[in-house]
Amino acid sequence: MSERVMQEPTLMVLTALADEPRHGYAIAQEVKSISQGRVVLRTGTLYSALERLANDGLIEVHHEEVVDGRNRRVYTLAAAGRARLAQEAQRLADSAREARRRLGLAVGEAGATA
Repeated sequence: MSERVMQEPTLMVLTALADEPRHGYAIAQEVKSISQGRVVLRTGTLYSALERLANDGLIEVHHEEVVDGRNRRVYTLAAAGRARLAQEAQRLADSAREARRRLGLAVGEAGATA
């Protein structure tokens, strides 16, 4: 069975966790940064996504800490999440390579001018 194509917010959350564990707000900030502002996760959307990704075994709670009297969960990419992110990155690279080929662009060429 093939995996469904990953939606951009999911891709961004997994990417944000690929290099280090982060808590929710830090994930949202990292997603905004790596997407150059295209993806802005609202609090409810973020925590729903984190719960779904944890239930799917793609992320896990790295640890919990108390900050200003409130519990904070720090998430990390699980092994299955790392494999799924690598698979999706390859799929995107393959698609981009084919698009460049069909456009007649060399690898690394930004695009044609009008």
